[in-house]
Amino acid sequence: MSQAIADPRAPQRTVRRSGPNLEKWGWIYMRASGVLLIVLIFGHLFVNLMVGEGIHGIDFAFVAGKLASPFWQWWDVLMLWLALIHGANGMRTIVNDYVTHEGTRKVLVWALWLSAGFLILLGTLVVFTFDPCIPNLSDGSILTEICSAA
Repeated sequence: MSQAIADPRAPQRTVRRSGPNLEKWGWIYMRASGVLLIVLIFGHLFVNLMVGEGIHGIDFAFVAGKLASPFWQWWDVLMLWLALIHGANGMRTIVNDYVTHEGTRKVLVWALWLSAGFLILLGTLVVFTFDPCIPNLSDGSILTEICSAA
């Protein structure tokens, strides 16, 4: 008994689903966010490592000074959001490629998105609610002057 193999060049009948093509939009997001992340990450590294005293100047006061500026708050939040969604989408693709059991796949994808959402929420709260004046600053640093003026 022999079976014939279908001609690979024969037209395939595909069933088109209605609604948005989420895989296409995920693919587009990965490319766009990847390009934007390169700019954001290298800008972040340049400011932190090359400007001023370089790596020796990074301390609590440096971070507090950056997070006091709305520009750097939004820069860091955008980098956080894009990186976490980019990473979660990449992990979702890996799960879809390698996990064959439908129930396990759904659980893992939900766990990915829940953990990414939790980290996005937590990171955003840290960036926008950061208060450098909470620690006891009596060492004469620039933060002591800033916090006493506020």
